[in-house]
Amino acid sequence: MERTHDTLTGLGFGTPWWFTLSARAFPIALLVQFLSAGLALFHADGFRDLHTAFGMVLFVPAAALCAGPLLVPRLRGFNWWAAAVFLLYLGQVALAADRSSGLLSLHPFNGALLLTASLVLLAKVERRLGRQARHG
Repeated sequence: MERTHDTLTGLGFGTPWWFTLSARAFPIALLVQFLSAGLALFHADGFRDLHTAFGMVLFVPAAALCAGPLLVPRLRGFNWWAAAVFLLYLGQVALAADRSSGLLSLHPFNGALLLTASLVLLAKVERRLGRQARHG
C-alpha cells in the first residue's frame, strides 16, 4: 500500500471550490491589508477605515479555511495550518481592538505571521490540486 501525505487523501473526490478560493484569496487580501495600512500612515483616515472594514471581511475566507478540515474529511490534513490561520486572524482582530495597552504594536508582526501561515496553507492546497490533476 502506497503511503501518501495526509493532505493528499481522497484526491479522487476533489477539493471543494470554496476551500481553494479561500486559500488563494486570503494571502492576496492580506497584501491589500498591508498596502492599506501603509497608505493610512501617509494619507487620509479613509484608508484606515478601509483597512478596518476589509479586515472584518477577511473573516469569511478565514472561517471557510477553518471549516474545511472540520466539515470535509478528506481535508483533515490541512487542520493544523487552517487552525493556525484562523487563530492568527482572531489574534489580529483582538490586537487591533485593544488600542489602550500598547499591544497594537504587535499588529504588524502578527500580520506577517498570518501572511506566512496563509502562504504555507496555499502551497499545500496547490500541491494537492497539482496531484489531483495528475491523479484523474
